[in-house]
Formats: sequence, C-alpha cells, structure tokens
Amino acid sequence: MELLFVVLGGVVLGLVAQFSLPGQAQRGVGLLPALGGGVAGLSAGLLQLISFHWDGGWIWWISFAAAGIIAFAVGLVLRRTRTRADFELRSGLGLPA
Repeated sequence: MELLFVVLGGVVLGLVAQFSLPGQAQRGVGLLPALGGGVAGLSAGLLQLISFHWDGGWIWWISFAAAGIIAFAVGLVLRRTRTRADFELRSGLGLPA
C-alpha cells in the first residue's frame, strides 16, 4: 500500500512539473506525470531492496526528491531539445520559423 502512495506522490510531482514549467506545447500532457510516478516507484522499490524501511521516512523523502528532480529536469531539457529540433526541421524544409 505504501508503494501505491509513493507512486501517486510521484505523479502529483510530475503534474506540478508539467504545469509549472514553460513550453507545455512541446511535450505530452501525460509524459512528466508518468515519469514522476515511475521514478518514485522504482526508487522506492530499490530503496526497499537495500533495506530501507517504510516507517523510517527516508524512503519517502528520497523517492519524492528523485521523482521531482527527474521530472523537472526532463521537462526543462525536453523543451530545449524539442524547440531546437523543430527549428532545424522547419529551416530544413524551407518553412518560416
């Protein structure tokens, strides 16, 4: 049950990243929430495998921090790379930027 809450928290952090970062048109609406949930679940699972306990609190903080950092970083990097790739494609096709 705790893993479900961790994944849900990661999805919420991904939603925050999706709607707080600029360039929403350059990425899908479900990409960052799905990424946040996946990172949170994976990190919680790995931390549990190396003997972190759910009642200790560290597994929660580390999982949420990893989900938030990765979601925000991917959102920022994806915006830059997508904008650059779109510009190169348009200029290659002779379309106005």
